[in-house]
Amino acid sequence: MTTAVAPSSAALTAVDRCDRCGAQAYLRVELASGLELLFCAHHAREHGEKLREVAVTVTDETHKLAGTPASESD
Repeated sequence: MTTAVAPSSAALTAVDRCDRCGAQAYLRVELASGLELLFCAHHAREHGEKLREVAVTVTDETHKLAGTPASESD
């Protein structure tokens, strides 16, 4: 797992990647050590309960996925 050394409360962007699989991150978990972990929506759901137990703060932006427009078919 990859961790960053400078946690940020800024909104997650398309540049932020999941530490498990490299997909776009929608969940940031800041730990007491000052490190942060980033997770895609899939891994956030898979590990969410345990992550919330160890987190100092959690930034959950998975709600952004519901607003993604579907592609139009011809």
